[in-house]
Amino acid sequence: MKACLDPQCLLLTLACYALAAEANKAKRNVLFIMADDLRPSLGCYGDTIVKSPNIDQLASKSKVFLNAYAQQAVCAPSRTSMLTSRRPDTTRLYDFKSYWRIHSGNYTTLPQYFKSRGYITMSVGKVFHPGIASNHTDDYPLSWSIPAYHPASFRFEKEKMCKGPDGQLHANLLCAVNVAEQPGGTLPDMESADEAVRLLKKQAKSSQPFFLAVGFHKPHIPFRIPEEYLRLYPIEKMTLPVDHDVPGRLPPVAYNPWTDVRKRDDVQKLNISFPYGPIPKDFQLRIRQHYFAAVSYMDAQVGRLLSALDDLSLTESTLVVFTSDHGWSLGEHGEWAKYSNFDVSTRVPLIFYVPGVTAPRSDGGFGGPTFRFVDVFSQSRRYVQANPVVRNMVELVDVFPTVAHLAGLGCPQACPAVSFQVELCTEGESRAHVFRHKERGENEEAISFSQYPRPADTPQMNSDLPDLKDIRIMGYSLRSWDYRYTLWLGFDPQTFQVNLTDVHAGELYMLADDPGEDRNIYEDSLHGVLLKMTSLFPTVSLQKRMMLQLLRLTAERQNPK
Repeated sequence: MKACLDPQCLLLTLACYALAAEANKAKRNVLFIMADDLRPSLGCYGDTIVKSPNIDQLASKSKVFLNAYAQQAVCAPSRTSMLTSRRPDTTRLYDFKSYWRIHSGNYTTLPQYFKSRGYITMSVGKVFHPGIASNHTDDYPLSWSIPAYHPASFRFEKEKMCKGPDGQLHANLLCAVNVAEQPGGTLPDMESADEAVRLLKKQAKSSQPFFLAVGFHKPHIPFRIPEEYLRLYPIEKMTLPVDHDVPGRLPPVAYNPWTDVRKRDDVQKLNISFPYGPIPKDFQLRIRQHYFAAVSYMDAQVGRLLSALDDLSLTESTLVVFTSDHGWSLGEHGEWAKYSNFDVSTRVPLIFYVPGVTAPRSDGGFGGPTFRFVDVFSQSRRYVQANPVVRNMVELVDVFPTVAHLAGLGCPQACPAVSFQVELCTEGESRAHVFRHKERGENEEAISFSQYPRPADTPQMNSDLPDLKDIRIMGYSLRSWDYRYTLWLGFDPQTFQVNLTDVHAGELYMLADDPGEDRNIYEDSLHGVLLKMTSLFPTVSLQKRMMLQLLRLTAERQNPK
């Protein structure tokens, strides 16, 4: 392993080890919960529509990161990036069709790191993306002590399980069901919660520390959920987003045509033109209703896990992390999927409960539980934030080093500029210091960095998820406090090289005036500024180069000649 010689990198590494020794000498258990396709549509993130009482209760006793971003808004690349703490350009996984250990480098994963330090590591549900992307084993036995568990009922997710108005079963997008009529009388996330609780009960009797990762499938499509959750969201109270039209100055390369949604039986019947044809308003409202209902259904499964920690006396020894792999568009910009660089696709919830740090030990005062299960149908509990939130930008590559420190383990060192041969390092940054010290206001240098590949300049049937061999353009996106800046650059899928002089399109959004990213102010005159800068700082990383470009672009705009 290469040493970290850069002074800033060395200071960060030393600080991580010092904080780890201070925080807790004993090893904490970890319950790592991940939702699928969940944007921050939660009460604890200010959403006034969604009912998420169990996650809100967790947030009230946790540190909540308000501006956390995924590195690529699609499942396999994002999960691999988060669990290895390497960006997609390092894992070289932009689709679902390669295994990073063979394709790129033999990187140490978050659960593997814990396993190597004496933990029993367990995976339930969708943690790694199943299939080739995790070697058809969910990276077992390298990452997990026992084979990963997948709910048996998941095999029905893509089959015709949804009863239509004709009384027949269909493979629909909207699929609220009577659970008793489903195979086995259950659904995948219910099975995953059952298995996770069983494992918690087993580990409660063991002295060995555990790392239990639980991946819930919802609110991922199809919306095959218990039908009673729709009652929480009467259709007459559903509304469309204010920016439901495709923005006039959106470059065609930036648009995702939501082809997987189009493939569902109920959507096909709508005869929507490709790629920009709008979904009828009444169906849009039903999509939003079903998504919110899926969130509430998933929230109930999270509540089951959290209350089990209390029942098993594990709450005071267990660090809880809740996050998602990426977000999801619900009609914003005329889009109905992930597959983009917009905030609605890249921004995710990120919540850390640290016993004795974010909440006092023996919380409840009179012997009450820390996490009481909240039945969304019979109880309404208002969210109360007990700890200062973190407003500055963070990234999912930060999760690995942060969890490692908070659990009482040492932090991986920062990766060198080229790290394909380095098994253990991080391209993120530990955020552990914010648990001991208040955030010092707005940090203008805090950024997140995301990317998305495209096969062509205009929407194609494979634009949402192109195979590696078909990628010709990479959209690199920098999110700061004030701006979201994106460049769509030429990309060679054989060499994995980006051509900095081959600028296909640009996006620049001034977030103070345009929080929905609807008015692209990138102009041809600004394009000329970029071309002048391409020869500058040849050894500087793309992230740093884009930061410098953003400073120049905003200066040019504020002080035109």
